[in-house]
Amino acid sequence: MEINLITTLGLTAGVLTTIAYLPQLIKTWKTKSANDLSWSMLIVLCIGIILWLIYGVIEQDLPLIFANVVTFIFALIILILKIRYQPGSSENSGDYSRQPGTGDGGQGKTD
Repeated sequence: MEINLITTLGLTAGVLTTIAYLPQLIKTWKTKSANDLSWSMLIVLCIGIILWLIYGVIEQDLPLIFANVVTFIFALIILILKIRYQPGSSENSGDYSRQPGTGDGGQGKTD
């Protein structure tokens, strides 16, 4: 298979737009918080990526297929982390009301 300039351009665009999701994925993973991410944005994004992927398969367009498979994986991981790290989940259900050694229930109050 010969890769021409247009395919190279498409692959480059796909790689750049796909890796744009990495900083958000890494931040969500490290902070264990996805509160600032909209549910509707994530769901609509995943649906759009799936539709682009289907279109790419129908058109047999390698850059579209490659970019959207990887982008969907990143978006799906972010969506899973949003579910996992939502307030009240088992991942975020630690008791933060008491801070050791303060005796004030973590309120920072002094008498």
